[in-house]
Parts: sequence; C-alpha cells; structure tokens
Amino acid sequence: MTIMSAALLLFLILDPLGNIPVFLSVLKPLPAQRQRVVLARELLIALMVLMGFLWGGKYVLELMHLRQESVSIAGGIVLFLIGIRMIFPRPEGLMGEIPEGEPFIVPLAIPLVAGPSGMAAVMLMGSNEPARLWDWNCALLLAWGGAAAILFSATFLYKLLGHRVLTALERLMGMLLVAISVQMFMDGISTYLKASMH
Repeated sequence: MTIMSAALLLFLILDPLGNIPVFLSVLKPLPAQRQRVVLARELLIALMVLMGFLWGGKYVLELMHLRQESVSIAGGIVLFLIGIRMIFPRPEGLMGEIPEGEPFIVPLAIPLVAGPSGMAAVMLMGSNEPARLWDWNCALLLAWGGAAAILFSATFLYKLLGHRVLTALERLMGMLLVAISVQMFMDGISTYLKASMH
C-alpha cells in the first residue's frame, strides 16, 4: 500500500462529507468565532487519538496477545458496518442522538472523526508494517488535513452542494468502504489460513 492509497483509505474512513450535517447541527448554537475554535480543538484531539493508536497499536496487540490477522478481520467487519450505515443511514444520523451544549471530545472528536474504524485501520497499518510507521504517519496527516479542510468549509459546502448531493457522495464513499472492508476481511482470513497450515 502506498502513502497516497493509505491516505485515501483513511480519508474515506474519516468521512468528512458525511459528517458535515452533524458538525453543523452540533456547532449551530455557538457563535461563529467559537465554532472555529471548537472545531480546531476537536480535530486536534481526534488527530492525537489516531496518532496514539498508530504508534501504540502494535504494543497493545502484543500486550493482549492478539494476532494481526484477528485485527484485520475485526477491522474489516467494523469497516463493513460503517460502510453499510453510510449507504443506508438511520433517520437520527450515523451516531444517534447528539448531546446538547458545547461539545468536548464526544461526539465530534470521538466517534465522528476518530471512530472505531479509523482506530482499527491505523492500528492495523502500524502493526502490519511497523518499519513504515513514518509513511503511515504522513498518510494519516494527509487524510486528516483533507478532512479538516472540508469540515472548516462545512457551511459553504452545505450551501453549495445541498443535503441531497452530500448524501449521495456519502453513499458512494460507503460503497467504496464496503469494498475495502471485504478485501481487508478476506486478507485476514487468507493470512490466518496460511498461518494455520504451517
């Protein structure tokens, strides 16, 4: 996997287009100036969480005696479920009810930006090819930068594209995620079967 393909995968998982309506509704009660401050803070928290999983994931797996293929299979299942939810969203949105008041960590940083699928994906990248941690670091920064740019332009994009176009784009991203998740799941099964035969 190249840096760009890893960045694209992480960008799809971060799902900034699908998050636009949720971010707008959560930040709506706050003054415009405060919205930007809160958004920047939440995005930085999400980045730190994902970096933590990228760099520390290998040690967590070793500590819990989990094999890499187990994480690959689990990551594939989680990605599949997230992808299905993106294609067939629930009326209350991807993450259910949104708490009132100024958001802090939940729900914007976690789980909307740094969700379980993102954490699983970066952990898998870091543990599968630990020698390329700096490559995955660059990929994560690229994906996060793209997501941050979209979320900072949320109001403009929502007015420009409208709810229907954003929903269509999110469903398309969901389709891609489902395809990636099936591949990840099959790779995990294949690696597991090969390891079992030896």
